[in-house]
Amino acid sequence: MVQSISVRTRSAAPADALYELLRDGSSWPKWSPLGSFELVREGAGEPEGLGAIRLFRTNGVRSYEKVVALEPGRRFGYSLEHGLPLRNYVAYVDLSPRDGGTDIHWHSTFEPKIPGTGWFYRWFLGSFIKRVADGLARATV
Repeated sequence: MVQSISVRTRSAAPADALYELLRDGSSWPKWSPLGSFELVREGAGEPEGLGAIRLFRTNGVRSYEKVVALEPGRRFGYSLEHGLPLRNYVAYVDLSPRDGGTDIHWHSTFEPKIPGTGWFYRWFLGSFIKRVADGLARATV
């Protein structure tokens, strides 16, 4: 069964500045709870372009993520290649300029590999994504 997560927050920073932070995997450990970053495979046309594989390590968990959407100042997307017992995990961060700042909508869908665990991963990842989104919102203020 497909699970979904939706987190909304707001930043005083412009959308372009937030987008640049999302594009730069090495910045994530500075503004989010993620422990470390490594570029595993370069993307099309540039190191962190479409198709790039980025590895984040946090508390012993390794999350391999592929960059799947790059719309400057508007949207950043990634899919989970492996690292958690989930299938078809894809997340998008939509940035909408409003009133001199930016509305951030971080949303994802996935299917649990282990039946009956969807609620847990929806709760766990939802709270984690909230922390990441809030860190992004504060990052350039």
